[in-house]
Amino acid sequence: MNTPPDQRKFAPATQRNREPILELLLQILPQHGTILEVASGTGEHATFFSYHLAPRQWLPSDPNPELRASIAAWAEFFPCEAMQPPIDLDASSPIWPVETEPFPEPPISAIVNINMIHISPWSTCLGLMAGAGRILPPDGILYLYGPYKQNGEHTAPSNAAFDESLQAQNPDWGVRSLEDVVKAAEAQNLTLHQTHPMPANNFSLVFKHN
Repeated sequence: MNTPPDQRKFAPATQRNREPILELLLQILPQHGTILEVASGTGEHATFFSYHLAPRQWLPSDPNPELRASIAAWAEFFPCEAMQPPIDLDASSPIWPVETEPFPEPPISAIVNINMIHISPWSTCLGLMAGAGRILPPDGILYLYGPYKQNGEHTAPSNAAFDESLQAQNPDWGVRSLEDVVKAAEAQNLTLHQTHPMPANNFSLVFKHN
């Protein structure tokens, strides 16, 4: 009998940033409810956070079927009762499946989004903000992690080089301006509550739903 192929994918940055992100999530996330992760990627963050943040439920998502298979494979490799099966969710969609399907239970109390905004079109960021504005409860948390420009300037030469490489791959990608992201959030009744410098010239942004 042939052994099925291992569908787990690996993102090296996960090993470097998961501990600092977890330390902050433990401080800012509600004590209960379902945490929706938008753009879960490989699923490495999801398996790590679901274990350490239980009894909160962790709901991973990604529009890429290969990545959803990776998430499911990681969940099988590191089983955790707090980890829910990944769902097909495109942040830029005008309606998310969590708005129409009979899940999740308990209700969503926070949204986590790591390293997506710069590796997607700007419309995806706008969709993320709109979705968070629709589904988060009052005082619900939207957490973002990634590189950002401030006052129109990169915060490090490495970020400037990274921005150039992203735009060479896709002109719709790129390191976003913090001010533009905040403005997009405010349009959806989300207020920037905290900004935290993180390793490798990244930032954590914590928004609250009004």
